[in-house]
Amino acid sequence: MRWYVGSDHAGFALKRHLCDVLRSLGDEVNDLGTESEQAVDYPDFGAAVGRAVASARSQALGLVICGTGVGIGIAANKVPGVRCALCTEAFTATAARAHNDANVIALGARVIGAGVAEACVRAFRDTAFEGGRHARRVGKLNTLDDAARGS
Repeated sequence: MRWYVGSDHAGFALKRHLCDVLRSLGDEVNDLGTESEQAVDYPDFGAAVGRAVASARSQALGLVICGTGVGIGIAANKVPGVRCALCTEAFTATAARAHNDANVIALGARVIGAGVAEACVRAFRDTAFEGGRHARRVGKLNTLDDAARGS
């Protein structure tokens, strides 16, 4: 599985840990930054991950991390084609993939610890979109993306 990963300074340490976890599972990880705990602006990294995932079309997942996960997740969601879900536990991560076909997970490094974050990422990674009744709803989300693109 291919991942695009990004964080701001608050999420830097957790990002490094989770990149190592994903690589240990045999996944390809493309780290789009940041490279240190020096203060940076989370929208830059959320948007970069969002653009990479949207360009990959269903061939990649994204992981974004900031202090709360909120700001960087909002930035990722500004990119048409991205369905970024803020997760604080594994159930939400599983449901986001199974019901919403989420392609980016947002985590808050100041909200959850490394163990919970790892459980969220593993659940997100290992869950497939169920389709069925959920496909109609995801189709409506895609229509909103089309409208945002002006298509």
